[in-house]
Amino acid sequence: MQATAAIRRLVETALHIKQLTPEIEERINYELTRSGYISDIDYEALELLMEEMDAGRIKLVPSR
Repeated sequence: MQATAAIRRLVETALHIKQLTPEIEERINYELTRSGYISDIDYEALELLMEEMDAGRIKLVPSR
């Protein structure tokens, strides 16, 4: 995945399947840690994900 779009693509996946899986969450955290910063586009994507979760339209899938 291209570094500048990795988080946005992960958020798009979560929005598409309407779930934040442990795998997606781990990958987002990995990308944030690896890059050491967050672009404006990725920040906005994460904000949208949080808004959708707060509204109950995206479910957090617990770890097994």
